Amino acid sequence: MKELRILHTADLHMDSPFEGLGASKASVRRGEQRDLLGRIAALAASEQVDLVLFSGDLLDSDNTFYETGEELIRALRQIRVPVFIAPGNHDFYSERSPYARLKLPENIHIFSENEIRCVDLSELGFRVYGAAFTDRRSAPLLRGFRAERQEGVYNILCLHGEVGVRDSAYDPISEDELSRSGLDYAALGHVHKASGLLRAGETWYSWPGCPEGRGFDETGEKTLNLIELNGKNCTLRPLSVASRRYETMEVDVSESDPLLAVHTQLPDETVRDIYRIVLRGETDVPPDLGKLYENLSEFFFELQLRDETRLRRSVWERSGDDSLRGLFLLKLRERYDAAKTDAERLHIEQAARWGLAAIDNREEVVRHDDQ
Repeated sequence: MKELRILHTADLHMDSPFEGLGASKASVRRGEQRDLLGRIAALAASEQVDLVLFSGDLLDSDNTFYETGEELIRALRQIRVPVFIAPGNHDFYSERSPYARLKLPENIHIFSENEIRCVDLSELGFRVYGAAFTDRRSAPLLRGFRAERQEGVYNILCLHGEVGVRDSAYDPISEDELSRSGLDYAALGHVHKASGLLRAGETWYSWPGCPEGRGFDETGEKTLNLIELNGKNCTLRPLSVASRRYETMEVDVSESDPLLAVHTQLPDETVRDIYRIVLRGETDVPPDLGKLYENLSEFFFELQLRDETRLRRSVWERSGDDSLRGLFLLKLRERYDAAKTDAERLHIEQAARWGLAAIDNREEVVRHDDQ
């Protein structure tokens, strides 16, 4: 069998709200998501792939911006090979979905039924099987399925689903079903962390994760998959098209000025990225988050600071001093010593931190809500 090159991506979630960002930066990020489509189209050309697969949740919902639909059409028109889209639980196929309204190029096929269907392109050396979510949930779609074998033709699956989670509401798939499927490669989506190349029986499969992070639950490098099938052999090469990354960095400020400690640990080239910096360790006074933000924010597209340091034991020794600080600490120290659980003591310690921050006119806040 001749080699087959596949570009496999999933879970773009176009038009995500980016609720953790302000309105202007969220708008920038949505625009960058649209640009992602063009980069995928360019990659399909530069890598000379034979097939492009979108395995669900290309869109975040059926409420898409007009510009997103236009960019989707423009980007897909640049791809000269067959493209298959299997709608997932976020962008499920319905009469009101964008997929039912958009006038897409003839080489684009969108699966629209909640049942495995086949598009036979044997003349190109492959058949593509797939199905669509037609609601936010889907029963198992691969159960009892087996593709027919044809000499010199690859059987490819494009599908949104969850492997190994028996009771999943999102098209649960078992390795046994994959091994008996008669497929050469199953291009899956739904899980946002890349699986790497996996195998069940004679079937290779993977999910690429999301190609670009949208929150601090999707940190680090994100990629899509370049799959090369050559007879019974398969290889996977992850490729990056992301414009920004989400990263979390923990910094111990016990023995150093917090600003110096952050700068010492900060990697190069962070200005395009979105960072959460978590301060840890023991300190006499809470770090001044307002001052830190003023000095650090220019190094990032967006910055969130979290103070998870703890008060040094020596701070409690000042309780009882003839001052507002001493009286405040004395009251809390009494409650701290009487606390029965670590959780109670932690809450009291946090109250002390906030109180001391207020007394010192410091800003004890977290920048932006969690995502």
